[in-house]
Amino acid sequence: MAAKNSNLSKAKTAKNDEFYTQYHDIEKEMQAYLDFNPDVFKNKTILLPCDDPEWSNFTKYFAQNFQRLGLKKLISTSFAATSKPAGFAYQPSLFEQSDERFDPELSPKQGKIFTLTHDKSGDGKINIDDLEWKYLKGDGDFRSDEVKKLRDQADIIITNPPFSLFREFLAWIVEANKQFTIIGNMNAITYKESFLLIKDNKFWLGATNFNQGMYFRVPDNFVYADTYKFEREQGGQKVNRVPGVCWFTNIEHGRRHEPLPLMTMADNLKFNKKIIGTIAYQQYDNYNAIEVPFTNAIPSDFDGVMGVPISFLDKYNPDQFEILGATQRGCHDLVPDTKKYDDYWEMKQNGEKTGSKGGKTNENANLAMNDGKKNYFINQDGHSVQSAYQRIFIKHKR
Repeated sequence: MAAKNSNLSKAKTAKNDEFYTQYHDIEKEMQAYLDFNPDVFKNKTILLPCDDPEWSNFTKYFAQNFQRLGLKKLISTSFAATSKPAGFAYQPSLFEQSDERFDPELSPKQGKIFTLTHDKSGDGKINIDDLEWKYLKGDGDFRSDEVKKLRDQADIIITNPPFSLFREFLAWIVEANKQFTIIGNMNAITYKESFLLIKDNKFWLGATNFNQGMYFRVPDNFVYADTYKFEREQGGQKVNRVPGVCWFTNIEHGRRHEPLPLMTMADNLKFNKKIIGTIAYQQYDNYNAIEVPFTNAIPSDFDGVMGVPISFLDKYNPDQFEILGATQRGCHDLVPDTKKYDDYWEMKQNGEKTGSKGGKTNENANLAMNDGKKNYFINQDGHSVQSAYQRIFIKHKR
């Protein structure tokens, strides 16, 4: 039974990792980089790993715009079907089957590589018709030595990696010290590995606002969650909307340098409807910083440390703010916690003990309060605290 459940879990992961980015989303993001620097892709070798070149919109976009972007070389690789978890439905494309190089034995178990460098067709243009392909020696796993060599010769890596392997894929890129832009869930911001790189200004969020969510094309056997309430088809293709998804990149774009308009603390308290009735600007019980529950409530005239939501990163301007750390991941050496809660215990809203110790809220951003709306922590002296959501610590740059 355990083996059966494991296979079912792997099958679900396989289906839910097969998310294909739509052309217009790729075009929109790349155009933001081009608007900031028209030569950003000029004379560059671009690698598109974790791809399915026959129907990938990443491959399509860069192949169609090869000359306009001034690319030196385009490389796109796919992952073999038999190396994907059980439950993945494999069908060779008509493109592959109609080619003289098609091998029904190699097709399911070896990855493919597509390259574009020159006008192969002789029509005077370099575009998608000039793509050349062959089978890789291995299955196309990005962690293989074969694909690592391709990574090392590339200048820029662009793709939508499997969501379940985001941490590993990011480390794979950082190891090679390459420019990149990849898609991931905004929760990846909270990973310690990711956050430290963001804090050190080694990568940042892309130009597309993650509050919009993105629709991805998905396989016909994709299983929707019972709570899914969005469109299931666009242009005759099955799609799935993923909220809170965003681009991560170390390529500059203009939106990253747009200043965030702010009001003073007094004006926020008077006019900002979002913070009326909240505990905005209260100092934390365990950090020398104040609580700012909404990004648009950051006061323009406060020079100390502020705890802001992780969604702040979508508005983060490195010319305007300095990131000092974050709660819950041990990423706050510059803003150390001043208190531990090991002698506290957790209480339900109705005053019953949950059985958990207060240590579980150590390094959270805690406020001295009990609003009666959620669990709280209390000690023998009757001092109560409640945890805010994960917070990023920032200061103004003056």
